[in-house]
Amino acid sequence: MRCGYFRFLEHTADAYVEATGRTLEEAFEWMAKGMFEIMTDTSKVRPLIKKDLSGTGVDLEGVLYRWLEDLLILHDAEGLVFSEFKVYEVKKIGDEYTYKASAWGEVFDPSRHEIRTEVKAVTYSLMEVKNVDGCWVLRVVFDL
Repeated sequence: MRCGYFRFLEHTADAYVEATGRTLEEAFEWMAKGMFEIMTDTSKVRPLIKKDLSGTGVDLEGVLYRWLEDLLILHDAEGLVFSEFKVYEVKKIGDEYTYKASAWGEVFDPSRHEIRTEVKAVTYSLMEVKNVDGCWVLRVVFDL
């Protein structure tokens, strides 16, 4: 199985993204890239601003949701779009999962950045976090 990418899956009304990675952290990075590709061409986003993030969830789906939601909050509150992601760790501590990560990007500029579709929310609909033959496979539906 090829591992280390994101792709769009068929969905009737929203955006359905599959991301994979050899590690859970790499798969989280690819999913974030997929989410921002819905909004703009990330190849045109310069890594000028670094944001450090961390969060928790009750399970792997919950911590994936928190990671993506934290990025979406930065997009909504500060007008940032991101093109580079580094998830340092996703691990279980006690009864919850945590993540630590950084994202690099810049303020969205419609004169330089393609306006695609706005992501309104991350959803738990059809969400999957699984390991298939040593490759982490994530699936998330984004409300548009």
